[in-house]
Amino acid sequence: MARQNTSTRIGTVEQVLRQDNAIVLGSVLVIILAATWYTIAGIGMNMSAVEMTRMAGPIGEPMKMGTATTWSGTYPLLIFLMWWVMMIAMMTPSAAPAVLLFTAIKRMGPEKDRTATFSLCFLSGYLVSWGVFSLTATALQWGLESIGLSDGPMMTIRSGLFAGSVLLVAGVYQFSGLKNACLRHCQSPARFLADHNRPGTFGAIRTGAMHGTYCLGCCWALMLLLFVGGIMNLYWIVGIAAYVALEKLLPRARWLAPVTGVALIGAGLWFITAPLFSGT
Repeated sequence: MARQNTSTRIGTVEQVLRQDNAIVLGSVLVIILAATWYTIAGIGMNMSAVEMTRMAGPIGEPMKMGTATTWSGTYPLLIFLMWWVMMIAMMTPSAAPAVLLFTAIKRMGPEKDRTATFSLCFLSGYLVSWGVFSLTATALQWGLESIGLSDGPMMTIRSGLFAGSVLLVAGVYQFSGLKNACLRHCQSPARFLADHNRPGTFGAIRTGAMHGTYCLGCCWALMLLLFVGGIMNLYWIVGIAAYVALEKLLPRARWLAPVTGVALIGAGLWFITAPLFSGT
């Protein structure tokens, strides 16, 4: 009887572990929902993202909030977490197909007993890559505020000229070879995993981090647009996240990146040259 009970328990555990897709997909959904909720709640800031979105002014003309921010104590850490949680909410949905494909590959290999664990390691490596970007973005925000080019409380660029320059850079990057090469890797997770998949826990983290690096190479310029529209502006957050997902999940729509590039370049030139025609 004891052996039968033990066998029943083992069988139950094995049955649960076989539900790798459910475990991994459930974990991904929890991460997305938690990061999204935390972003909307304001990530520890004085105002929620909804309130900051309502108060956002025109590009290059941030609203006056009175008290300037002070980069001391735990504030830099708070800003880093703001960026990282926001990147998790924005980028995890478009990474889900690669995570699920990685899960399927692991399930068919010699490491199938730890498929779910390795898949979550892959996702962790991916998110670490965006953590590095978030650290860089935090330093950039700090620098822009220190020289007066960014409004601290609303976290938007003050200058229409500088905002136009960011739009212009993002538009030009849409046509670059690096952008196209990284986008091809993101659009073809099967080919990427065939070339870069490695065994073991460290191998899963490494593969995820590499996939995240390609994704970062594809999207970093688009993420800088958050400085233009407002880092906590939900319209820009949702819009950029949706566009990134379309770029990755619609590989046949090769016109999307260049058309967006033309639009961004046009918007950038307008913001740069508008003061010349208005006489200001």
